Amino acid sequence: MTPQPRGTQGTRGTRGTPGTPGTPGAPGPQRIAVIGAGPGGLYFAALAKQLAPQREITVFERDGREDEFGFGVVFSDETLDGIAQADPEVFAAISAEFARWSDIDIRYAGQVRTSGGHGFAALDRNRLRAILQRRCAELAVDVRYRTPAPPVERLTAEYDLVVAADGIHSATRATYPEAFRTELDVRHCRYIWLATDRVFEAFTFIVEEFDFGVLQVHAYPYSATRSTFIVEIAEDAWHRSGFEARAGHELARGESDTESVRRCEELLAGHLGGHRLIPNASRWIRFTTVRNASWRHRNLVLLGDAAHSAHFSIGSGTKLALEDALALAAALSEQPTLDAALTAYETERRPVVESAQRAAQASLEWFETIGRRTGQGVDRFAFNLLTRSRRVTYGNLRARDAAFVDAVDTAVGGSPGVPPMFRPLKLGALELRNRVVVPPLATFTSPDALPSAFDRAQLTGHALGGPGLVIAGMTAVSPEGRATDRCPGLWSDHQEAAWSELLDSIRAVSDTPVGIQLTHAGRRAATTAPGPDGIGRPLAGGWPLLAPSPLPWDADSPTPHEANEVQLEAVTADFAASAERAARAGFDALELQFGHGHLVSSFLSPLTNHRTDHYGGPLSHRLLFPLEVLAAVRAVWPAGRPLLVRISAADWAPGGTTETAAVAICQALAEAGADAVDVSTGEVVAHQRPPYGRGYQTPFAELVRAATGLPTIAVGAISGHDDANSVLLAGRADLVAIGRAQLYDPLWTLHAAAEQDYTGPGARWPEPWRAGSRRPPGPGADRVAPRLHLLREPAPPVHRRWRPAPVEE
Repeated sequence: MTPQPRGTQGTRGTRGTPGTPGTPGAPGPQRIAVIGAGPGGLYFAALAKQLAPQREITVFERDGREDEFGFGVVFSDETLDGIAQADPEVFAAISAEFARWSDIDIRYAGQVRTSGGHGFAALDRNRLRAILQRRCAELAVDVRYRTPAPPVERLTAEYDLVVAADGIHSATRATYPEAFRTELDVRHCRYIWLATDRVFEAFTFIVEEFDFGVLQVHAYPYSATRSTFIVEIAEDAWHRSGFEARAGHELARGESDTESVRRCEELLAGHLGGHRLIPNASRWIRFTTVRNASWRHRNLVLLGDAAHSAHFSIGSGTKLALEDALALAAALSEQPTLDAALTAYETERRPVVESAQRAAQASLEWFETIGRRTGQGVDRFAFNLLTRSRRVTYGNLRARDAAFVDAVDTAVGGSPGVPPMFRPLKLGALELRNRVVVPPLATFTSPDALPSAFDRAQLTGHALGGPGLVIAGMTAVSPEGRATDRCPGLWSDHQEAAWSELLDSIRAVSDTPVGIQLTHAGRRAATTAPGPDGIGRPLAGGWPLLAPSPLPWDADSPTPHEANEVQLEAVTADFAASAERAARAGFDALELQFGHGHLVSSFLSPLTNHRTDHYGGPLSHRLLFPLEVLAAVRAVWPAGRPLLVRISAADWAPGGTTETAAVAICQALAEAGADAVDVSTGEVVAHQRPPYGRGYQTPFAELVRAATGLPTIAVGAISGHDDANSVLLAGRADLVAIGRAQLYDPLWTLHAAAEQDYTGPGARWPEPWRAGSRRPPGPGADRVAPRLHLLREPAPPVHRRWRPAPVEE
């Protein structure tokens, strides 16, 4: 069929009987071209034709109908529910061939740990494609195999809509770089996608240590005869392993790196049990995360991997592509115009995809840095692996398989039934009843530099709320060290007395330990209190700023003075004097602010320290002033009372502090007497670009803890007790700092105990509030549901293995 010129597209009733917007079957675009006959492209074509049979849909595919690519694909229950509703015939066909199981096996250090209750369904990708091919044929979709798509400019001129489903390396997308504004994030590990004729009984993670590094495998069954088997290795280990030499020659399209496949068979023979690895155009590649600022350009739209990709360690790109297909087909029938339909499609799918990409990013980074965790015991390692993406959590795992979580609890010295956040910890000589820290939460209510009535109320409320430790801040060590003109200080007798009196008032009602953070704001000083946007502006009539180098915070800020040695000696003396005052006032712990772009932080970062004297240059020199301050404070701070240091372990800007540098900084701090590190990131430079999200800073606490052995506090967007428990049980940190959530609920810790039905010593309710220590009943809490089934279905088993019937010869 010769394509005809495209008519006026994007209007109701174009090339067909007018339909009603929002009603299935509304015609929308009548002539549609699809580039790529993978599962996503075929499923979209089938659904779009099913909703409007009068449509002319042409699918272009450069490979043959019978050509086979890839191995198994995994589906979530959500995706399957969508397929079941959208196309019962397709669902019936694929579900008849599913491999199903609920277990995850973690093979590590010669042992196996199993977590149940997860629920998986997998299918041979080529069988899925065959089912969708048959469905398209039934619906009269014109699928043209061995037919490369015409130039996209021609397609967009001749069709009402062009759907680019041509994969992660989409040539269609590359035609319009300014429209899609594609970001390709090429990752660090190498992987090779294989199959095996060993049929695993569960989703299986294999982690093996060799002299060249760690080799990890993601494996799962997808039929009665085969399993997917993805081998992954860090780039540096790949070079050391000898795989690089095997992959040195150029491979033709469709050719496999058979030498590497044989080497993988040898290295992983103990897990293959005599079975073979099966390649299919298999070679070492690096995963690319695809992100696009827009998924559409006029009447061209991206679908599946062409629009986005998510690392294979959290599931299947095929899953996302099928969900895209369903949403796009629906939008074309629900919306009155093509423009509205494509807008609705992207609006609906983008949040779902970005959520999946955040989880995938956390997962792929976990595997890229797996060497940080290979020193953990088997049980903790297994828990850490399962919770790597932040989608699976402590509470989630407990609901799926309580016995597994109890075993991990026991293995790490905990008690089953006691949430990790409520286990005690000793810092120095200070006994903390639980692992929750309320970090310094500035109130900006102290125009006279004294702790205000609001400071008193806030700190008292937080202390009564049940955390293990509360830290007051930001407290300046000198008048010119204040971040704003409404911050408290600790440089005078009057201030010392005020803080002492405040502590006395807290201790009259609570025995929660209270610490204080000391700082000199450096070039971030002399601003107004932050406005609704969270940003402070330069203070009119402020005071001179001090910094390691004369670099203003941003274009609107004054240029600070470059500190000379006399001034630095004075600042060091100020820190020591304030620490002495804090000790006399009765604070239980002390934190030094060496992060967030304050004065000491600015010495550590190469972005803010451009000095040419002995305080600048290499990290060993940039560390000198921070270590001088720490040494002066350590000399006067009482032994046994914890001395904490907060750092920014990343600047989130090119050329900033690296992970290697962050570890070296913390190692130096530990050797100089720090008892723990409060591992934060960012706020060092104004042009930072942090990847905000749940727990996004926690990996840095884990990095420091693993590399130095120093106790760490994880901070940043940890708001729920489930996340806190996950961080702690996985060994990513020793303590969790709960900031903004404490502002929302000063009784956060006690309420977390009530929600988890925990009543032990780690959560001590004040006696006057004990009557409120249980969650109050909500609407309907007194209703008892009647029995409405003659026979109840038994609960599904926690552990379900894939054990297909033997295949007849």
